[in-house]
Amino acid sequence: MKKFSLLILTALFLASCSSVLITGRKQLLLVSDAEVLSMSATTYKQFIDSVPASKDAVNSSLVKKVGINISSAVINYLKNNGFAADTANYSWEFNLVKDTTVNAFCMPGGKVVFYEGILPKTQTEAGMAVVMGHEIAHAVAKHSNERLSQQMLAQYGASITDILLSNKPAATRQTINILYGIGAEVGVILPYSRKHEYEADRLGLIFMAMAGYDPTEAVAFWERMSADSSGAVFEFMSTHPSDAKRIAKMKELLPEALGYYKK
Repeated sequence: MKKFSLLILTALFLASCSSVLITGRKQLLLVSDAEVLSMSATTYKQFIDSVPASKDAVNSSLVKKVGINISSAVINYLKNNGFAADTANYSWEFNLVKDTTVNAFCMPGGKVVFYEGILPKTQTEAGMAVVMGHEIAHAVAKHSNERLSQQMLAQYGASITDILLSNKPAATRQTINILYGIGAEVGVILPYSRKHEYEADRLGLIFMAMAGYDPTEAVAFWERMSADSSGAVFEFMSTHPSDAKRIAKMKELLPEALGYYKK
């Protein structure tokens, strides 16, 4: 029985393997896009209903402008490179909320939220594009699904086979609800790994470049993030401090991103 379960689990893993756009990194996705998007839509609504919208009309408009520019570039890339079917997974929204937290996030499906607290760090439209590209990259690379899959493996081990092959949607949804772990007040699905953060940096540079934003602006943004004199760890950086290594890595990635840049 153990050998049989192992064979089933191995087959499941092979069937669930995917590759991240552009980077080509292999990833394990045990949850369907439909399930992740359904939970994302529900949690996003809970969050939006719980936080007041920003009254800053200028920056609210700018968030939408930058979001539309970058998401449009990404969708065009998908359509032109054999991934047209994936575009159905996105229903883009871009909002600025009244909150002093230095943070931003993108839910699966393209629901992007900026907090007013990050605006002093973005400063310019290009600075905003750095954050927007990074967050959209998390969604496009399906990092939330991957982290959820990792959590499911850690929580259930071999019994994941029974869960995923049970053909009981209600039970699966309940599992996702438990593991999704989002409080509406937090606005993130599961903490991303350092690997995901570096991948989002790389893709984010490329995405902003595709949209006509100079990716070299990313270095200045992250230097501003890391230069806070209070020593505070911002929510946006809580799982990935903006240290010298990260900025150095970003500089290494710039030549690739600049290859996509058209003024």
